[in-house]
Amino acid sequence: DALECLSYLASVMRDLGKYDESETMHRHAFAVRDKVLGGDHPDTLTSANNLAVVLQYQGNYDESETVNRRALEGRERILGAGHLDTLRSVSHLAIVLWRQGKYSVSEAMNRRALEDREKVLGSEHPATLSSLNNLGVVLQSQGKYGESEMIQRRVLQGREKLLGPDHPETLTSLNNLAV
Repeated sequence: DALECLSYLASVMRDLGKYDESETMHRHAFAVRDKVLGGDHPDTLTSANNLAVVLQYQGNYDESETVNRRALEGRERILGAGHLDTLRSVSHLAIVLWRQGKYSVSEAMNRRALEDREKVLGSEHPATLSSLNNLGVVLQSQGKYGESEMIQRRVLQGREKLLGPDHPETLTSLNNLAV
């Protein structure tokens, strides 16, 4: 449908760094879906999630947190706590909270995302490794260097095995460990 195409284009614009254009498109898709489908429709919640992500990229963390929480609460209610889309919202909210310096809340959200992704996807899935990486970064931000290092080593090993030693995500893990 047209809104799905608009959402896809908005995500492409975000990936190209054209955040203002992406935000405008995501806001439109979200508003129309909210009006036509209702606030709890999975497509509306996806639009909310997508808008929250671009707001985070723009550094608009307060609004991103608000929209993220709406998406997460709706997804928990409609899809369930263990659904992959719900876990994606948990992870996105954890990143926004970290960016705001709300480290203890971010840590709890990251631990939740990690635990549930391990159950649903397994410990070596890229999304699980991403949650593990995010947890390591938050722990480092709190000065919990020992635990952060152990986690970052696990992420590095997992990404080397899954993606190879020269993949950008593997190199990011190596950098995170060095810091």
